[in-house]
Amino acid sequence: MRIMAVDYGDSRTGIAVCDKSEMLASPLTVITEYNFERCAEKVAELAQKEKAELIVVGYPKNMNNTIGERAEKCEEFARLVNERSGISTELWDERSTTVTAHNYLNETNVRGKKRKAVVDAVAATIILETYLAFRKNGQQRP
Repeated sequence: MRIMAVDYGDSRTGIAVCDKSEMLASPLTVITEYNFERCAEKVAELAQKEKAELIVVGYPKNMNNTIGERAEKCEEFARLVNERSGISTELWDERSTTVTAHNYLNETNVRGKKRKAVVDAVAATIILETYLAFRKNGQQRP
């Protein structure tokens, strides 16, 4: 199944996709959009263009597993993307993915403007990789 992952942000939204066999998650792009509804529309259009069969939206729960304002905004974003695209949309716990993305970029010595341009797509890729591992292993939802 072709799955697209989204790391929603107020100004930059990272996008990643996997191949049909669900073996390889790859960063696709970063959408720079400050308007919430226009961003959801752009994500929906991209999902259709990429022939995504499922959209996984990062769900930034608090470390104590509670739902804060940011997670609520992502819930609304996922609902809007689903409405606009007609593609099933699922929330996926994304705690610490941006930190992990920064660590990956440190290891590969990506700095400055280039780092800012790719960190959200890398975070989306990490979200997708953890989701694919969950599907592959048939684990219980965290």
